[in-house]
Amino acid sequence: MAEQFEVSRTSVREAIIALELQGAVEVRGGSGAYAIQTPATATQTPVFMPEAGPGPFELLRARCLIESEIASVAAETRKDADLDRIFEALADMRLHMDDKVANEAADRRFHLHIVESTGNSVLLQMVTAMWDHAKGPVWAKIDQHFHSPALRESSQEDHQRVFDALVARDPVAARAAMRAHLERVIKEFAQAWR
Repeated sequence: MAEQFEVSRTSVREAIIALELQGAVEVRGGSGAYAIQTPATATQTPVFMPEAGPGPFELLRARCLIESEIASVAAETRKDADLDRIFEALADMRLHMDDKVANEAADRRFHLHIVESTGNSVLLQMVTAMWDHAKGPVWAKIDQHFHSPALRESSQEDHQRVFDALVARDPVAARAAMRAHLERVIKEFAQAWR
């Protein structure tokens, strides 16, 4: 479809998500997306209109660029008290590996504590806004398809590498670890829609 319509695969994936939310298609993991026969009246009025704003891939790519650089700066500017807060969030993620909601809340705190350790309120506002964009029906549907205990475990390992680089005050390793983490999430998310 991407080649036929001369659009990116990302655009096709996001369109399929929107169609799924409208009840026009059913996505079957590993099999594909299938049109669902709907009554004529259902096709006249959309049940759901996706929220305005950046698409999921666009948002994740922005986070990858921005949060990688933030991790690099944080490795140089962090204080011991910052490490304590970051470690607490990391420990909460591990503790709540089987509780998706609690794990996600700790994941958010982990990332925001890293930004806070830079001492830059503008960066904190930007990253908070990006995390806030990852809400709503489209993200809920995405989460339903690709969020799994295996993803949480992989993220835990990624976060540990970021934390280790922060402890070592190694900006190069911190940047690389954060970039690898977010690129892996993007890749896993993209594969879930093939």
